[in-house]
Amino acid sequence: MINQSKFIGVLYLENNLTSRAFTPKRIAVLKLLASQAAISLENTRLYRDLEQREAKIRRLVDTDIVGIFIWNIEGEITEANDAFLHMLGYCREDLISGRMSWKDLTPPEWLDHAKRTMAEKKAKGTVQAAEKEYFRKDGSRVPVMHGGGFIGGSRCEGVTFVLDLTEQKRAEEALQKAQAELAHVTRVTTLGELTTSIAHEINQPLAAAGSNASACLRWLAAQNLEEAQDSAALVIADVERAGQIIGRIRALAKKVPPQKDWLDLNETIRDVVAMVRNTVQRNQVLLQTRLPTDLPMILADRVQLQQVILNLLINAIEALSGVVDGPRELRISSQRVCEIPNQSEKDRFEDRAAAQSGWTHVLVAVEDSGPGLDPRSLDRLFDAFYTTKPQGLGMGLAISRSIIEAHGGRLWATANACRGAVFQFALPIGAEASEQ
Repeated sequence: MINQSKFIGVLYLENNLTSRAFTPKRIAVLKLLASQAAISLENTRLYRDLEQREAKIRRLVDTDIVGIFIWNIEGEITEANDAFLHMLGYCREDLISGRMSWKDLTPPEWLDHAKRTMAEKKAKGTVQAAEKEYFRKDGSRVPVMHGGGFIGGSRCEGVTFVLDLTEQKRAEEALQKAQAELAHVTRVTTLGELTTSIAHEINQPLAAAGSNASACLRWLAAQNLEEAQDSAALVIADVERAGQIIGRIRALAKKVPPQKDWLDLNETIRDVVAMVRNTVQRNQVLLQTRLPTDLPMILADRVQLQQVILNLLINAIEALSGVVDGPRELRISSQRVCEIPNQSEKDRFEDRAAAQSGWTHVLVAVEDSGPGLDPRSLDRLFDAFYTTKPQGLGMGLAISRSIIEAHGGRLWATANACRGAVFQFALPIGAEASEQ
């Protein structure tokens, strides 16, 4: 039994009672019957397979693991499972009424995305899963991951699978809050270690203000108003400088939410270097800076970058404090680069395409001549709670890396060419800055 050149089965007949029972005419009839039987068997098998597939699909829909709805090109939702309806707060009566439309469920700011997705579906038949939001019946929003495509060869009807991301988003927010708390703890702990340097940094402008105020009084007593005026102006400048120092320290110590703005990274580095100046002197460390004047502005959170730079400098100073048989040298430098070391080809290509000038990142390096890093620990340096210090929390580098990655950059460590370690981070240059 053969159907469309496909073997279906065998029909075997045997007659031991009558001779010449299978005449040519009867065999022709049998061949016709065998052909029809093959067609019937194949159809039966196809129907059975179809029923099994439909049963599997129905079980998938009924399990309510994900939301599923069927829609037409006009935007009407014609069918949906209970998971999707429950996700958006609708009932089966709302669906039957024909008033549910994926266009009405889509917030205005997501309509352009929906149009692009529909165009991709028309071109490819399917679309990759992506995040978006839907309106609930009560007007609130639900974050979802959705994907789907047209049904069969149709370009009028399609199916979409929807996964509720509410719990995931809550977990992400909780994680971000926990990271912010840890970042605040490490920031305040680091500032506590810098108390002497901070006091020294503030005392300098206050002492200068006192000296200039005394000079102002002497010039007034001598009735030299011009010199007195100059001294008073110096007092104002010193007080303003002290206020700026206090403001920087307060901003770094406060539990403030991230706030990105265009900033001069070199200026941020100088602020932190000023904070650690006395600590550097107390540990007899030679600190050098190499900060080129052509560094472009970057879009970043000043306080968070201050924390990263502060962590790297304090770690380097602590590493150098144990050096007794060599120089204690520390250098922090910045430059703009077109490639990040050890970057994937995909990321390197995207970065080059992102900046017409060819410069894609700003690179900051903190190099020391300390004892260096254990090659076996390089992969663990940035793990939370891993530390090589007897009194360390093991959170400074982990938080620093999370801050840099939140800015779209990378933070890594390598051995220094001669001795010591090099910690580097790269931050992307915005399109506006790359044109400068």
